[in-house]
Amino acid sequence: MNASIDALVTARGEAYVAPRGKWRLTMRRFARQPVAVVALTIVVALFVAGALAPELVPQGWNSIDLSSMWRNHGPAFAGGHLMGTDNIGRDTIVRTLWGLHYSEQNALLGALLATLLGIAIGGLAGYYRGWPDAILMRAADLVTGLPVFVLMLITFSFLRPVTIWKATFVFTLYMWTLVARPVRARFQAIRAEEFIDAAVAAGAPDRRIFLRHLLPNTAGVIIVAASGLVGQIILVEATVEFFGFGVSSLLRPTLGNLIGDATSTGIGPFNYLGLGWWVWATPATVLALTLVCLNLLGDGLDEALNPRTVRRK
Repeated sequence: MNASIDALVTARGEAYVAPRGKWRLTMRRFARQPVAVVALTIVVALFVAGALAPELVPQGWNSIDLSSMWRNHGPAFAGGHLMGTDNIGRDTIVRTLWGLHYSEQNALLGALLATLLGIAIGGLAGYYRGWPDAILMRAADLVTGLPVFVLMLITFSFLRPVTIWKATFVFTLYMWTLVARPVRARFQAIRAEEFIDAAVAAGAPDRRIFLRHLLPNTAGVIIVAASGLVGQIILVEATVEFFGFGVSSLLRPTLGNLIGDATSTGIGPFNYLGLGWWVWATPATVLALTLVCLNLLGDGLDEALNPRTVRRK
């Protein structure tokens, strides 16, 4: 095939896009989705703000304003507490920003490890097929068929005190299947292509075929699965910590345990500590905005990276 040819039409009438133009077309298709672009902008802004929390609020998440101590100040422009304080004078925005910092740290690290494990298992199953596929996919079926949320609660109860590394291990253990299945399906489809048969006939080792041919052609599937995995981990972590499991706010604040701590004593007039709605509403709003934008971003990436929707313009 001549390298100067950008696209060839297959027998089914679909467009084959040359590798050098694939990502340019993908970016162009993504840019034509205003909802996905806005979601990406918000996600980047939130994650940058969370990552820069140590620089933006170096005083830490437990810093107390003595002038607001035991007063539970509500949102106000005066006094330097835009979204108020809790019952002991800790700024709500500061704690939310640090909670976002550790939530995204947990999610990104857990998603990275789960993605690597999913690529390895799904790739081996899809490439070798036969008995490796049967064994590895039965393991995936076992993990998928179990009540994962209940198992996470049980696992976290035995791992107390739960640290970020322990939480990351649990997320990786239970969520790698979200990447392994689409990677396996994509590997199986590419494995049946003629250029893979030609590489095998030419004597190319399996590792070279895996790294030079299969993985690059699976990048779109991996990106979409990994982006969805970040949102899944944030949601699951917040749910687990809302019920009092997972990382304790005494060790590290996260969006989940901040909401859980603020609502554990009741909401509104039933809160016996007198915590205002702003103490739980601020991290809850950031959590909801992050999850919604990650889902919209995943949909946009899926549409932009789907090779069946790519057409030469």
